[in-house]
Amino acid sequence: MTARAKTKMKPATITQSRKDWTPGSAGYTRRYPRFAIDVRMQVRMFQGGEFQTCWGRSTELGQDGIGATLTGELEAGEIVTLDIPLPLSPYPLKVRAIVRYRHGLHYGFEFLTLNDAQRDTLRRVCQMLATKA
Repeated sequence: MTARAKTKMKPATITQSRKDWTPGSAGYTRRYPRFAIDVRMQVRMFQGGEFQTCWGRSTELGQDGIGATLTGELEAGEIVTLDIPLPLSPYPLKVRAIVRYRHGLHYGFEFLTLNDAQRDTLRRVCQMLATKA
């Protein structure tokens, strides 16, 4: 085997490369811009054979995800349900999300299942937040 063959790296799969992407890392880009927002939110998850709930405060919101500081502990890749009270909406946004990254108590979530009404609400809220920035 040649020295070149020994050092040849296998290409990363999309899942592997996305897992390592966190805000600020090389090559990281967002699909949608994020906007500062500070609301109290609830996170529900299934851990240790039972449903758990923790609370947190959002830090930023985009049309495809949210950043928040939480009281509980989650791992990257964990699926959760988020209840997020949003301006312009009479009811909290209830959505499934995946934990994309964790830095201490700060987490990044990507929304998984959005219906058309939820997408529209997020788009309108982000437009409103953009005018305040």
